[in-house]
Amino acid sequence: MADNNDDYVYDEASGEWIPAAEAAAKKAAAEAAAGTVEVRDSVGNLLADGDSVLLVKDLKVKGSNQTLQRGTVIKSIRLTGDAQEIDCRHDTIKGLVLRAEFVRKR
Repeated sequence: MADNNDDYVYDEASGEWIPAAEAAAKKAAAEAAAGTVEVRDSVGNLLADGDSVLLVKDLKVKGSNQTLQRGTVIKSIRLTGDAQEIDCRHDTIKGLVLRAEFVRKR
């Protein structure tokens, strides 16, 4: 029986023969990188988990009679799988989801 350590595949990017296990790891890393979504704020800044953002518009909160005022700071955001939505917490509202077009990175 042949070991998996003896299998080599040609890597077109580097032009070299590499072990099959290494090629599989490269492919998995490339697929994971392609699956990530870039989330940008209203002015085009790239957002990341843990960033603080400012609201650029007054927003009425659905399911509540509150309005978040322009200039309100939202701390420690979390990115969702959607390119336009961020998950965040406000002092008075838990489980708040905002559209990225209404925030600016602080």
